[in-house]
This record gives sequence, structure tokens and C-alpha cells, in this order.
Amino acid sequence: MRGFRSGSGILADSNPMTASSMTQPESSAERRSEEVPLPGPDVLRGWLRDMMLIREFEVRSMQAYQNRLAGGFLHVYNGQEAVAVGSIATLRPDDPIITAYRNHGHALARGMAPRVGMAELFGRIGGCAKGKGGSMHFFDAEHHMYGGHGIVGSQVPLGAGLAFATKYCDEVMDGGQSSRVTLCFMGDGATNQGAVHEAMNLASVLDLPVIFIVENNFYSMGTAIKRGTAAGGCLTDRACGYDMDATVIEGMDVLDVYRGMKPLVDRCRASSRPSFVEMRCYRFKGHSMSDPRKYRTPEEEEQWEMRDPIELLAAHLVDQDQLTGEAFKQLGKEIREEIREAVKWAEASPPTPMDELYHDVYADNWGLYTGTSMPEFLKRRSSDREGDNA
Repeated sequence: MRGFRSGSGILADSNPMTASSMTQPESSAERRSEEVPLPGPDVLRGWLRDMMLIREFEVRSMQAYQNRLAGGFLHVYNGQEAVAVGSIATLRPDDPIITAYRNHGHALARGMAPRVGMAELFGRIGGCAKGKGGSMHFFDAEHHMYGGHGIVGSQVPLGAGLAFATKYCDEVMDGGQSSRVTLCFMGDGATNQGAVHEAMNLASVLDLPVIFIVENNFYSMGTAIKRGTAAGGCLTDRACGYDMDATVIEGMDVLDVYRGMKPLVDRCRASSRPSFVEMRCYRFKGHSMSDPRKYRTPEEEEQWEMRDPIELLAAHLVDQDQLTGEAFKQLGKEIREEIREAVKWAEASPPTPMDELYHDVYADNWGLYTGTSMPEFLKRRSSDREGDNA
């Protein structure tokens, strides 16, 4: 590891269109994954709740969009919940994450309150970005969730920059050793963007503690990966050009995600070296709400839906006598009520006022621009902390 001061995976096996043409890279992380112990049943039930919360949030988001409560674009995370929940479960609270525009699941898995996210969808002042970001720009700095970015691949250089920042702070400003890990998520379509390759090159040259995670759902919008990406059957080959470790992880099972990611995160934290993960998964809905999914067959979708990450974890817990069917139903009922209350709260939040156009542009007052301030939910958190310390 070079400091600034001194100069799992389990391979997906059932993609109906591409599995036969995919190269299966050898992976030491894959072999180690079976040795990684799982947390206790309380934690696993928490993962189940997180995935169910994300799913219900997305169901209500789609309904709100159809009822014109939310505008712009809407990209839901149904089917990919295990990727965000399992990956983020391997982190410390101060580890940064950054992702693309299909970002609701990552924000909720990181700890954002559903009502704050729903208010952002609705363009309300109570949203995480004061209603000015919308669906594609969830942001929660206190939980080290740095977006939500709408331009394909644009978050990847920022992810490398976050890793640079944490390493610089840890080693230069604090005089210690780099100890934080950044997770930088992207879709498979982003791997063809030039800025992605520049960021990966810099990450390797500078020994940055970042893990680039490609959520490969086999489609770049409506284009199958084999039609638009050279060597798309084995995206991990791209990491070889940047001298970084790479592995493939089965992204439909949260237990496999955790087992695959945990040793990678631990190694990244210890060595301050980047790595690359191809997380094979499947989105159950279209690319966005306007996508009729005519490029996929009903048979293909049904095959993948049989591997629903929520049902896989629930079945595991039931098999281990760690969850009953009745408890599972009750959990679903509680989550549905929580999201219904989030929708009501978001609708009651005032629309973002027009003068906010001139706010949060510059940090200080300048001309028409009125400086910046925290979103309401962060103000409430600060007030709550001050009350606790009084």
C-alpha cells in the first residue's frame, strides 16, 4: 500500500439469454465466501426488513408517479434489493457510498427515513434535497450517502474522489492510516463510459480504498449487454487493465452478497487498494416508468422472479427456525403502514418555494444567491442531538 505521506462471490447461473456465453472468472473471493460467517438472526431479520421496506417504497413510488404526485423520471429498484442491503451491511457508518440514478434502495439501506425520500420524489421542501433533486438525486451526507447521480457514469470519478478524500484525511490530516472504504455503484451500461476508465486508472495508481460495484442487470436501458458491450459476458476482465482484483458475486441472494463483499471490504480497508465487483442481478421492472419491457420475454422475467431476494432470505430464516410465517406477514403489515404514513407526510410537506432556486448554489451570499442551509430533516437531527446533550 502506498500512503500519501510516503509518496465472492457466487456466480449467477441462470441468466436465460447470456449465461451460456459468459466466462466464469476464477475468484479467490468466491472460494472464501463460503467461509465468511453470517451475523446473528436479529441482523438477518433486519436485512429482510430493509429489503421489504425498499420494495414497498418502490411500489408506492410507482403509484405516486402514476397519480402525478412525482414528476421527472422514476427508476425503481425492485429485484435488486439484495445488492444494496448486502453490500452496505459490510461497511462502517462512516464509509462513503455513491451510486447512479436508481438510488432509492441505497439511500434507504443506508438509513434515510422513507418519508424524507418520498418528499423528495414529490418535490417538497421536506425532501432530502429540499425537493430540488427528485428521484435521481437522493442525498444524505450525515449517513455518508453522496447521491444519486443522473448522468451515466458521472458518479464514478466522484467515488474515486471520495476515496481520495478519506485517505487524505486519515493519513495526512490525522496522521494515521487509511481506514475507510468507499463503495461506488454503477450500472453495466456505465462500464463503457470513458470517465469510468479514467477513474479506475487513477484509483489504482493512487492506491485508493474504493470498490467499484457494477450492478449488472444485463440491460443498459433496453439494450442487452451482449449487444452493446464488448466482452460483456465477463466484465471483470476490465479490471485487469488497471491492476486491481476483481470478482463476480451472485446479487439475488443477500447472504451471497454479504459473504462475497465482506472479505473484499476488509481487504480494501487493510491494504488501501481498489477492487472491482460484477454483481449479477435482475431488475423486475422496466428501466424507468416509461419502459414497456418489450425487449424481454415473460418467460425470462418469470424465471428471474423465482429468485426474488426477499423470498430467498425469508425462506432461509424459516428453514433455520428464525422466522415464522405469521411474523413475516406481520412484518409486511408494519412496513406497508410505515410507507403509507411516509406518503401522507410527504403530501403534507409544503412544495419547494420558488426562492429556493437561488439557494444552495453558493455557500455564501452573492448577488441574487442566498447562501446555503441544511435540509429540514438534518436540522431536526441536529436539534434532537442538542436536546439529548442538554
